[in-house]
Amino acid sequence: MQFTGYLTAPASDGTRDVTAEIQRLIDENPHRTIFFPDGVYRISSPILTPADPAKSVALLLSDFAVIQASEDWRDEEAMIRLGGKDPFNSITINGSNYGIAGGIIDGNGVADAVSVDSGRETYIRDLSIKHARIGIHVKRGANSGSSDIDVTHVNIVGTDTPDSIGVLVEGYDNTFTNMRIAHVFTGFDLRSAGNVLRNLHPLFCFSAAAEEHFAESVGFFDRVGNNWMDFCYSDQFATGFRFGENARQTIMNDCFAFWYTEKGGEETLIGCDGAFEGLVNNVKVGFKNPMNHVLRVGRPGGKGVLHNLNLNHGDESFFSDGLFREYLEGKVR
Repeated sequence: MQFTGYLTAPASDGTRDVTAEIQRLIDENPHRTIFFPDGVYRISSPILTPADPAKSVALLLSDFAVIQASEDWRDEEAMIRLGGKDPFNSITINGSNYGIAGGIIDGNGVADAVSVDSGRETYIRDLSIKHARIGIHVKRGANSGSSDIDVTHVNIVGTDTPDSIGVLVEGYDNTFTNMRIAHVFTGFDLRSAGNVLRNLHPLFCFSAAAEEHFAESVGFFDRVGNNWMDFCYSDQFATGFRFGENARQTIMNDCFAFWYTEKGGEETLIGCDGAFEGLVNNVKVGFKNPMNHVLRVGRPGGKGVLHNLNLNHGDESFFSDGLFREYLEGKVR
């Protein structure tokens, strides 16, 4: 593959801190794509890209280029902060579209990986994130809280700690597609509305520490509602899909939750902190533990709909419409 015209970062073998060099390349070369060849680029503090279209850059990593947090990382912010400087809100100016693509971001067990702090038309794609407490953090956007980012073909590995989150979303109106997430306690933590999630697969992985806190694990946690999920697959988390106290009208189509071992404890397909207000169609669930729940609610009386439930547990298998009604009064399986 040729990268003619790209600005190439100096090759690095991970033996020295290159934070200042990378930041200088970004600051001194607006409207350039900065290419990172194969190698290990060790950084000790966050790298910030500008949101201002007059200064913006794009980061492009080769498949085996690794940006890695140093062992003495102490910063609370993410390693790569897209739009982390010179905030701006525009889609009409050339340069408003920027982001990061390719390669590996390695949190080294001590750092968050990527955040989106400001700007519009931002993308994260074809990226592998390893050993990060938070894989991707979408902050409140520049457009009245709307961040409008697109994330696709991203794989995330967390830290197996109770505070490890695959994707934390605070800005509104984002699209997430074709992602795999593992070794986290929360796959997606949605604290905003207007998000579209499609073909996402968070997986809970057991370790001694992970098993101790298994009951807290959640595949998808929609705290506010008005989000869309399509073919989202929660794998082995204690609760597959959780709705917050006041979450309304989250739409789930063709989603799936599966447990492959009894080892963790009780299994819940959909857990609601308040009443059930979701619109759930064609959901499939495969339980393993005898202690399992199709729907658990914090209070009865919700107006949610669970249409066409396909349930498998051992030799028991059935497909039923209308079964959800009994659970609206707080009954559990």
